[in-house]
Amino acid sequence: MKEVGGAVLVAALAVLAYNGVNILPYLLIGALAVMLATRFQLLDKLSGNGKESKGKDALTVINFDAVGGQDEAKRDLTEALSFLQSSRGGKLGVKPLGGILLQGPPGTGKTLMARAAASYTDSVFVSAAGSEFVEMYAGVGAKRVRELFGKARRLARSKSKSSALVFIDELDVLGAKRGKVESHLEYDQTLNQLLVELDGIEDKQEVQLFVLGATNRADLLDEALLRPGRFDRIVEIGLPDLEGRLAILRIHCRGKPLGEDVDLEEVAHQTYGFSGAHLANLANEAAIHALRRGGDWLCQADFLESIDKVELGNVREGLLSGAEKERVACHEAGHALVSEVHFPGSVSTVTVVPRARTLGFIRQKENASPVLQTGSHLKKQLSVLLAGGAAEELFFGEGSTGAANDYQRALEISELIVTHGLSPLGIINMKYVEKGELSRVMGEILAEADAAVKELLTERRPTLEAAAKILVRDERLSGEEFRRIMHN
Repeated sequence: MKEVGGAVLVAALAVLAYNGVNILPYLLIGALAVMLATRFQLLDKLSGNGKESKGKDALTVINFDAVGGQDEAKRDLTEALSFLQSSRGGKLGVKPLGGILLQGPPGTGKTLMARAAASYTDSVFVSAAGSEFVEMYAGVGAKRVRELFGKARRLARSKSKSSALVFIDELDVLGAKRGKVESHLEYDQTLNQLLVELDGIEDKQEVQLFVLGATNRADLLDEALLRPGRFDRIVEIGLPDLEGRLAILRIHCRGKPLGEDVDLEEVAHQTYGFSGAHLANLANEAAIHALRRGGDWLCQADFLESIDKVELGNVREGLLSGAEKERVACHEAGHALVSEVHFPGSVSTVTVVPRARTLGFIRQKENASPVLQTGSHLKKQLSVLLAGGAAEELFFGEGSTGAANDYQRALEISELIVTHGLSPLGIINMKYVEKGELSRVMGEILAEADAAVKELLTERRPTLEAAAKILVRDERLSGEEFRRIMHN
């Protein structure tokens, strides 16, 4: 139809020109009309009213049973959501919460929690991402905020619902501290509009609104956004503990044929520091590994191989020469030995298989990393980090560049010891400490730890040699095998 209309218009202009009529005004008016139509279409797309937004909120139904390892966060969220469904809180003078902010590292399940909240409550669910609000056109972001909350109210009325849940992912993009981008006030205008909408949420409205926000960087958010009355509750969604990791693994292993030797509890022990996303990827990689070897079910070896792949990348075959492999084996055996001496039972795996991000590594269990760390504990961690380079010097007479990352982490821990008042300097203000003095004290801490490590490794040299030889031959030792070598 557009092509036919264009042809008719061109023909009409041609007839007018043939009859001596000046068609220049008609051409100018037509060009202006095309420009306006194009701009309105673009704004319509930016505001989410175009065809691209259809089906956006049609999410797969997920309940809280599909979210593992976040019991406290689920309890806080379900409690707040229950205020939308029950009048019991009103009898006690409890006002419904205006919003909850979910914060935590990437991959811990913030978006999944929001989707579970949508199925938990009998409310309309509308979602958006922070990046959708900030555009190059002035006023578009604020308009989109108004439309988001307006859309939630309209959907609730059309579906005869008394409440609506608005989810804003990546809130730090939309709610960053004002005044940082001086050349473009669009950011501030968008945030101001969000604050106005949050203030407009009252408990006696026809449609009760509840706002869920998610961010990895709560420290970037504007203070006005975090005050009570806007986001009334901040829920920390951190990395799962041992029980949480086990629950998440069981969820992602549903429907997968597991062999009799699979011990998910042991896998959970070996995945300290993994997020929910890491564990989901781990289960999938284990299935891929089983498929690659032609197996009909997943075995424990598939999970152990996938742990290394998810954390450190693919294997790099033939990267190390024979002499280099011996050095790496000695290095990793030194780490493992000192870790077992200072933190008994802490070593989970020792390997010298080179991967994309490392030439070898030891994996420790979470009992080596308490929440509250003392000065003696930090010095033990220093010893473990320095043990690799010290073992190389003991066996080969000199160190190598393989210990560079260990030394960098050791410097960070030594600085942590000084800043927390655990060094000979005592309690200090780092602003008034000269860099030379700081460097001297950190050097003394490292030198003391290095001397103690070398003395320990010299005493345990037979154990170190035995473990290194087995690593060169087998390329991997489990924690139990390494402890057996120590005891023998």
